[in-house]
Amino acid sequence: QVQLVESGGGLVQAGGSLRVSCVANGRSFGRYAMGWFRLALGKDREFVAAISWDGRSTYYLDSVKGRFIISRDNAKNTVYLQMNSLKAEDTAVYYCAGGALVSRDSYDYDYWGQGTQVTVSS
Repeated sequence: QVQLVESGGGLVQAGGSLRVSCVANGRSFGRYAMGWFRLALGKDREFVAAISWDGRSTYYLDSVKGRFIISRDNAKNTVYLQMNSLKAEDTAVYYCAGGALVSRDSYDYDYWGQGTQVTVSS
């Protein structure tokens, strides 16, 4: 009943910036906490950032803190991940997810997008 669609991925040089977006349809986007996770080749899925339903609380993976910013616009049913100072290690498929409570654990999220590829070149 809830569909999430990511966009905005692509190829960017190290040190550059990129913003990925996630648009929700279905219903009740404004009631969901939203998170971003990433899956790099040969690695486990990793929490990146999360934001509460009202946007007042945010959480980040330590390695992206200060570089990435999560935000949301409930009027547009959209959550964003602004990625700055990108590094090669940020290369991954980025997924957005929605759940009842803000969490760093992927199991707490009920809805997932299909992902968008972010590739950072050296």
